[in-house]
Amino acid sequence: MAKVPLTPIGNPRAQFLDAASFAKNRSAMGALERVLDERRAAVAAGWGANYAERVHAKGKLTARERLERLKDPGSPTYEVGTFVNHGRRFGKLESPAAGVITAFARVHGKWTMVIANDNTVASGSWWPLTPEKIERAQTMALRLRLPVIYLVDCSGLYLPEQSRSFPGRTGAGHIFKKNADLSAAGVPQIAGVFGDCIAGGGYMPIISDRVYMTEQAYMVIAGAALIKGAKSQHLSSLDIGGPEVHVHQSGCADVRVPDDDTALLMIRAEIARLASPAWDFYRHGAEPAPPREDASELDGLFPENHRMTYTAEEVIARLVDRGLFWELCPERGRETIVGVGRVGGLYMGFVANRQGLIDDVEHRGAKKPAGILYRQGIAKLAAFSRACNDDGIPILWLQDISGFDIGVEAERLGLLGYGSSLIYTNSTNSVPMFTVLLRKASGAGYYAMAGLPYEPIVQLSTPITRQSVMEGRTLAIAAFNTKLDDNFEILSADPAERAAVEQGMRETEARIESDMSPYQSAAQMDTDEIVKLGELRQWIVALAEMSYQSSGHRRIKNPRIWSLHDLAALTEGLL
Repeated sequence: MAKVPLTPIGNPRAQFLDAASFAKNRSAMGALERVLDERRAAVAAGWGANYAERVHAKGKLTARERLERLKDPGSPTYEVGTFVNHGRRFGKLESPAAGVITAFARVHGKWTMVIANDNTVASGSWWPLTPEKIERAQTMALRLRLPVIYLVDCSGLYLPEQSRSFPGRTGAGHIFKKNADLSAAGVPQIAGVFGDCIAGGGYMPIISDRVYMTEQAYMVIAGAALIKGAKSQHLSSLDIGGPEVHVHQSGCADVRVPDDDTALLMIRAEIARLASPAWDFYRHGAEPAPPREDASELDGLFPENHRMTYTAEEVIARLVDRGLFWELCPERGRETIVGVGRVGGLYMGFVANRQGLIDDVEHRGAKKPAGILYRQGIAKLAAFSRACNDDGIPILWLQDISGFDIGVEAERLGLLGYGSSLIYTNSTNSVPMFTVLLRKASGAGYYAMAGLPYEPIVQLSTPITRQSVMEGRTLAIAAFNTKLDDNFEILSADPAERAAVEQGMRETEARIESDMSPYQSAAQMDTDEIVKLGELRQWIVALAEMSYQSSGHRRIKNPRIWSLHDLAALTEGLL
């Protein structure tokens, strides 16, 4: 049992997909990915070059320049929440990325969560959803026990929109509650204060283990303008709460440094003092290796038409090291794939939805559509999820699901009860779980496959993700059901009424199709990030490393005593 029985999965692309179809798929995906690149670039620009020049004129770096100098040279960053507030306007203004950068970044070889106010967007102010975005990043760091680095340059709430970011359970004050939770859990927090830190911006760094202030930085409950109005005192904000006050008098900051670059070097030095990552120990002697089949092929495996199918095994084959995988219970619940593979040399559990037609075990000789959850598949998911949690194995959920089976037989077989078991399991798991919405994420199936309401640490979408209760056409039919016959044809013979129903159905379908956009989901924080399919492998390697970086805070069993071995033994040879 000490040896996990990994076997090859997947095939060279030419064996299952012809070159013309692959090229067509890749071309369609390329168009969507160019839109993603353009929108990423627009977010990265903040409010534009003029605002970056204003920052430089003050002798400071922009937030993205700080992040670039903080991280290890040449290492990738994995931004989350890039498209929060995408497409939203506040009066005449926009708030790209909600005015804050949240990203996983390597510093001295260790993964960290960096939270950096974008000082090119209203001086790093907090907009509607800015607090929630910061809190989401803090939660990711807390659950993975990753050090948090705050690059603070924040002039407080964007006051014209204060009513949407100040009150409420997840309002701006909840950021400080998360600061306290991280501190209580022993997660290192390091803050660099680079400029304006007013009101909430002043509170944000205080609970950190180390606070560095530059000569241009100040932390104040109220700035000079407010004090002048309230107390008729003529002071500068530096006089009130600059490094002279907080480093040498109040003790609210630890170290005074001359400029941004020095502060970033000092923060890097603090991270260097932390314990080395535990990855090598948990690899159990394995070395990281690329997939046997090229991960960059993923962008050509998915058909342009979301109603067409692909082979889920081929997706997994392009994500796991050497294309090696251990599928459990392959003869049960065929609509789902569950198993274990190595990612960057580290074990990770995989769950995926098969597509196309599968054998119907309840009715011998019949077929039924996959991409839907049936009784055995739900039970298999719950058992696998529980076993991974018991063994300490992170789980990656690869969603492409239309929902649960429905109808008289589904109710008779107790799908509600089996679904409740799966929901309970995913709700109470302590193991890191990550969710990727490959394509469809529909109805209760989205919930059952560890969708965002069940608190995966990170949920990713792709340019082809469609997140909804039901498809636009289906919903239009449901909305106008009383106007349609059993074949969904319009009942009325009156031309005017028929035209009105047709127009209403078209408008409903178009609105739902727009709502299903991954950018709409990302804008309102219903997903964490939109990534290219060709980027998935590197994202998953990073997430695996984050899961195993810290030691001692959760149980990660030796493979010799996995519960998964017991599950496999109990289901051997069942047909």
